Amino acid sequence: MASIQIMSVVGSAVPRELRQQGLLACWYLMCNGEAISGPLTSRATAQDMAQQLDHCAMLA
Repeated sequence: MASIQIMSVVGSAVPRELRQQGLLACWYLMCNGEAISGPLTSRATAQDMAQQLDHCAMLA
């Protein structure tokens, strides 16, 4: 079973819409090197979502 990882991006790698809101960083959930979420606006949100997905994977 592949684990979910959190990837952070900063600066020009942040989507324009988020940069226009003043955000200089965002986070994505990754699995096997592929993004499985859209950009998330906080690390805490990314961690919560990763835990929920890990829990769901254990139930499957």
